[in-house]
This record gives sequence, C-alpha cells and structure tokens, in this order.
Amino acid sequence: MRLLLAVLMTTVLFSCKTDSKNTKNLTKEVTFTKEGELILHSVNDSIAKQITQIDIEIADDEYQVQTGLMYRKSMLPNQGMLFIFPEEAPRSFYMKNTEFALDIIYIDKNNKVVSIQKNAKPYDESSLPSEGPAQYVLEVNAQLTDSWSLKAGDSISFTKN
Repeated sequence: MRLLLAVLMTTVLFSCKTDSKNTKNLTKEVTFTKEGELILHSVNDSIAKQITQIDIEIADDEYQVQTGLMYRKSMLPNQGMLFIFPEEAPRSFYMKNTEFALDIIYIDKNNKVVSIQKNAKPYDESSLPSEGPAQYVLEVNAQLTDSWSLKAGDSISFTKN
C-alpha cells in the first residue's frame, strides 16, 4: 500500500512539474482579414441612400462567433465584423476579452437594422441584447453609428469575397 501511494505521489508530482523549456508564449496577434464589403443605407421616405461602405471580416461558424473581436488591439474605422447566423432570433453579445469599445448593430433577416448597442465598454461581460430578432450582427468601432446617423430601420447589403 505504501509503495502504491509513493508511486502515485511521484506520478502526480512529476506530471505537475513545469518544464521551463516548454513554456513559450504562443499568443499570436489576431489581425483583420477582409472577407467582404458591406454598405450601410439610410432609409428616408422609402428611398435608400448609401451612408458608408466598410470592409468586413465574417464570423459564420461556432468558433468565429464565440471569439469575434476578442484579443485584438484595435480595428480601423473602415472595418467591421459581420456575424452571420443560420436563423433569425433574439441575440445578445458581451465584451469579454474585447480590448476596445464597439457599437453593436443588430440586423434582421431582411437586412434591416433592428437596434444598436452603442459604445459597448471593453471587457464588460454585461449582456447587450437586441431589441428584436436578428440574423446578422455588425460590430464597428464605438461612436461610428452616431457619426453615420445610423438608426433602426436603416439597412445593409454585403458581398463575400
């Protein structure tokens, strides 16, 4: 019994030992990859007018949706991340491990802006829900939606590379 206990303790101590030669920092900076273009349109009196055009990175699988813009230092003003979901549903995002402030734009299946969460704070894990069902979510730098005068009812169109 003592021999078995000694072997188990040695195994545990050995397996928990840190090898200083293998403790390299494997973190790689995540950079923007242009995967398409998106145009924001204002809708006044049923007439659509282009507000702006941005380059987009697309998040359309489980890993990309969960990671989003986490661990990035910044994003240029002409860039954004478009999350594409398979169906329209109420959505909620948060800013865990996101290092810069964002505006989060919720968009329905008809490409209409449902609601906007403005100036989402870095690292804040509070829930930031949509005000209605959304199939798309666009994240851009904070305060851009104000400078564009973007509002619920406006629309988007996008192309993938």
